[in-house]
Amino acid sequence: MSRKKEYNTKYSPEFKISVIMDMRENHLSYREAARKYWAGEREDNYKNRLKEWERVYLTEGAVGFMVERRGRKSTGRPRKKPLDKEIENDLIAENQRISRNGD
Repeated sequence: MSRKKEYNTKYSPEFKISVIMDMRENHLSYREAARKYWAGEREDNYKNRLKEWERVYLTEGAVGFMVERRGRKSTGRPRKKPLDKEIENDLIAENQRISRNGD
């Protein structure tokens, strides 16, 4: 018997804020809030999600929910800094000097 695939659900910032505000106003625990918003599903999965949402709300405020946090950050290749004109001219002169002496 195969397991059904579970997909990552993306919740809107408005939904996250409303859940956190409901928890704080009504003094709901993580388990109670998970039961209220995700009835019939595994509460433990949602308890951890609520803890993370509350942490973001307390540290960054509502603006913290506008940032996409899924996936890895792109480290990318660092950009090369342009050379100073003086150094660039010195290198060009050195290359010309070498190419003349090498013939």
